[in-house]
Formats: sequence, C-alpha cells, structure tokens
Amino acid sequence: MIVDDRKQQILELLKKNGSVKVMELSQLFDVSEVTIRNYLADMEGKGLLSRIHGGAISSYKPYYSMSLNQRLETNQLEKEQIAQMVATQINPNDTIMMNPGTTTLIAFRHFPTDYPLNIVTNSISIAMEASGNPNYNVILIGGTINYKYHYAYGFDAVRQLRNYHADKLILSVDGVDPVHGFSTYYDKEAEIDRVMIEQADRCIVAADNSKFYRNAFVKISNIDVADLIITNATPDADFLSKFEERGIDVWMA
Repeated sequence: MIVDDRKQQILELLKKNGSVKVMELSQLFDVSEVTIRNYLADMEGKGLLSRIHGGAISSYKPYYSMSLNQRLETNQLEKEQIAQMVATQINPNDTIMMNPGTTTLIAFRHFPTDYPLNIVTNSISIAMEASGNPNYNVILIGGTINYKYHYAYGFDAVRQLRNYHADKLILSVDGVDPVHGFSTYYDKEAEIDRVMIEQADRCIVAADNSKFYRNAFVKISNIDVADLIITNATPDADFLSKFEERGIDVWMA
C-alpha cells in the first residue's frame, strides 16, 4: 500500500507540475533513486507517464486519442488562465494568425469582442465562432480537412497562408522542450505552423505546463522562434533559464 500511495502522489505531482524529477522524489519519499526509477518504469509500462532523462512527464496517450470536445474539457482551468493572459496581448486592428488547438480556441473566446481584428486561421472551429462577430474580418484557410480536429492542411493551405502577414501568431503546441524545441503530434499540421511563424511579426506560444519537456511526434521549430510563452505554472529554474538565455519571455498566468 505504501508503494501505491507513493505512485498516486507522483501522479498528483505530475498533474500539478507537468513533470517530476527522480532526485526530488527520492528526497520526498526518503528512498533511493533506484527505487524511484523502478516506480517510474512500472508506471510508464501502464501508460501513466513517460520517462525522460532525470525524471518523468505525464503521459499523453489518452489525450492523443480524445475528440476535440473531450480535449476542451481537459486541463480546462489551466487553459482558461492562459487564455485570459493571451487576450491582453491583442490590440485593436491587429491581424492575428491562430493554428488549431483547444488552447487557441479558448484563447480566442477571450478576445475583446469590440476590437476590429483580422483573424487568419486554418481552424474551422475558430473561424465559425469568429464569423459571428461583425467586428472581426475572418479568413479561413482552405485545404484538405482533418474531420476529427476540424482544421485544414496541405499544399493549398500553405499556399494561401503565404499571402497573408500577421502582427501576431497565437501558437498552440503539444511539446515545449529547451533542447528539442516546439513539437506537435500531427505531421500534417507542422508545416502549417512553420509557415505561420514565418508570416507573423510576433510569435506567442500558449501552452499549459503538461507540455513542458515533452517531445511530440513532429518538430515544428527550435525555441528561438518564440517571442513569448504564456503558461499556467512556474517552470523549474533550469527550464526557465534556457528560454531567458535566448531572450524569450515566459509569463505565468
């Protein structure tokens, strides 16, 4: 029972902080680092977490298979906090690019409704909601449709995106890692994200702390493309310093 209690505490720490470290868990439970590694290996085998060098991060396997509506309900409070801070970066007459994702959709819902804005997106969900506001000029990028997550991708989408310039990009990602950069689970979305980064003056990455130290399936870019990262919890000092060294602001909502 003691072992099960410790593993439950590890899961709770992962939910709260997004990651755990072997050394810190060893001190917390007053057991050897070898014992902690054995705990983590067992929990990884059950799909409860993913091990990384020196620790572990929460598992994304259940999240990866969720529908869009299910994802909207996951980490909802954290996403709402991030969204409110993202909205403070929006100015009247801005042209805003937004890639698909539950964090960007929730962020859009906090945009000032009385501001005149140009919104360029390949997210069908964002475009449909934005089109109901007469103050918004909405440009939905077309292409091949991903029916599960409601976005367009492919050659036509990339070609259209290159016609537009944005003041700001609000970018949702699946992984934020100081070494491996920003990443996504969707290979067809990665190219769209890269073009959006090229076409925007300022890149604002919106990511809850469950994305930290995660290296998803496809790399989008190195971290240097970001001007600002908005998250919901203070990253550890090592994580934070690597971004600050590159002049990237990290704000906690």
